[in-house]
Amino acid sequence: MTSKPTSRTPGVQPVGQFPVFPPRDDMQNPIYLHDPGHQSTLRRHFGAPDTTIVLGEVPVGWTTGRREGVRIPDLLIAFNVDRARIIAQRGYAITEQGKPPDFALEIASATTGENDYLEKRADYAAFGITEYWRFDPTGGRYHDAPLAGDRLVDGEYQPIEIVTADEERCRGHSQTLGLDICWEQGQLRWYDPAAGRYLLTADEESDGRLAAEAEREREAAARQAAERRVLELEAELRRRQA
Repeated sequence: MTSKPTSRTPGVQPVGQFPVFPPRDDMQNPIYLHDPGHQSTLRRHFGAPDTTIVLGEVPVGWTTGRREGVRIPDLLIAFNVDRARIIAQRGYAITEQGKPPDFALEIASATTGENDYLEKRADYAAFGITEYWRFDPTGGRYHDAPLAGDRLVDGEYQPIEIVTADEERCRGHSQTLGLDICWEQGQLRWYDPAAGRYLLTADEESDGRLAAEAEREREAAARQAAERRVLELEAELRRRQA
């Protein structure tokens, strides 16, 4: 995941750009992707900022400069790519990158739900995207399931096993990311089975640092109080012995 791109010529400028597409008119991405900070969490986890992209709502197509045949996943992840070129071209041109993206995820909404698990599923398979995941915060009202994933096998998507713990939790394993993708009480989480822990968002890391600092301050205050008490007892003992 950290290797450098192998098919780029230094100094080559983009030959075109993707058209500007209108933003989505619902709140699904801000609520379930952007506000929790999932993109920054995954970027920190994978590293390799020059050759890895973790971006939302990036147009994907074979070439730039066209609207037809382009899809815009809610979350796109790709390794060993020319990240600067993708940003400059305002999209992911498969032909120019020399490979399809590795991972795509869609967040369900009332207006896009059926399209996500029918038309987009077929198109992402045609693009060659290794894994395609769908997350429905409603528990399956808009998608065909609360959480679903597919992995490309011989040009066709095969369902990834989803393990259900109870009515409020289920998860599946992404071989591409090396992470478990979790649906927990309608929220999206990422679990690292190798480390045995969830990936923390920036807010959670900040809360953890603040809690640890507060605990250190409590421990320091307790030590200082204990030291003062020892000094008081020693002074009292000297007074009595005088």
